[in-house]
Amino acid sequence: FAELHAAVVGLPAAASRVLPGLVLRRDFATYCPAGGDLRAVLVTEALRPALSAPGVEFVVDSEGQYQASLCWIARRTEAVMKHLQSNNVKLLLSSVKQEQVVISYAKLYGISVVECLSSEEVSLLCEIAGVSPYAPHSDNLHGEITETTGVTFCQPLLLGSKRCVHIGLASVCAFQPHCLILCGPVDGVTEQHAAAVQGVFTMLQQLFKTVDQ
Repeated sequence: FAELHAAVVGLPAAASRVLPGLVLRRDFATYCPAGGDLRAVLVTEALRPALSAPGVEFVVDSEGQYQASLCWIARRTEAVMKHLQSNNVKLLLSSVKQEQVVISYAKLYGISVVECLSSEEVSLLCEIAGVSPYAPHSDNLHGEITETTGVTFCQPLLLGSKRCVHIGLASVCAFQPHCLILCGPVDGVTEQHAAAVQGVFTMLQQLFKTVDQ
């Protein structure tokens, strides 16, 4: 329930509404409007490659080697983003904050980026879309990415004074996600409304469990 409702303070309760899809309570790291057949991928690691594996020391003997290393990182990052673009990926959902080089290439290739998703949001997205997080490998940057999911819309959303992300994902299950926007003049009112609605859903869950049995 926490991921399927958003509280907006400063508006009358009558402004509350239900929106199809999911509302992520953060702004885009970069936003590239797109239409048509959209695909999204979920990642849980930085897409900018590291120069060495964890626990391995990387030694640079000269400024030239250091600059060459930076060029390799940039080329590798661009290759990853270009691979996403070739698979018609227009939305990158990330549980970690990506490096600026990733954001720059995402903007270049027309890919919107949302960062810092919570573990609960990641789990919900995986359940709805029926996919696992995408992990690019240096020896596999060609062909189809099987971890993509369909996106019906992807757009900014202003809730009060807060900029949010509003997305619609193609669901692989009977559950069609909707987000409840609860408005109120102060925090206490929206918290009361949220608790009341959650209580109703909990009661309905218990009722249907009893009927099934």
